[in-house]
Amino acid sequence: MSTPAGGDAFLHELERNVSTELTLAEAGQPEEAAGVPVDEWLSDPADEQRYEVGLHNLLGAVEALEDGFGSGGHPSPAEAQEAGGTAPRMPDDRHRHTEKEGW
Repeated sequence: MSTPAGGDAFLHELERNVSTELTLAEAGQPEEAAGVPVDEWLSDPADEQRYEVGLHNLLGAVEALEDGFGSGGHPSPAEAQEAGGTAPRMPDDRHRHTEKEGW
């Protein structure tokens, strides 16, 4: 399935939103929580750290999709077909589908 015409705009907007959220998460001051009793914390610093790591992972995934590496650096089956390619190959260079299956 190919990306809709607005797909690039969607990915760019998603990247911008994740980057903004990551900036806000990184700007948090966990050191300030050190002087506050645990029962007065608004959130657990470990949860905040996990959230930040998740944002980094999401940002990396969005950037990879924008760069066209979402499928391991290979075009999608639809893109390969549009370019005149054949069926996708397995890592050991076998065709994914056999002639018996009608491919």
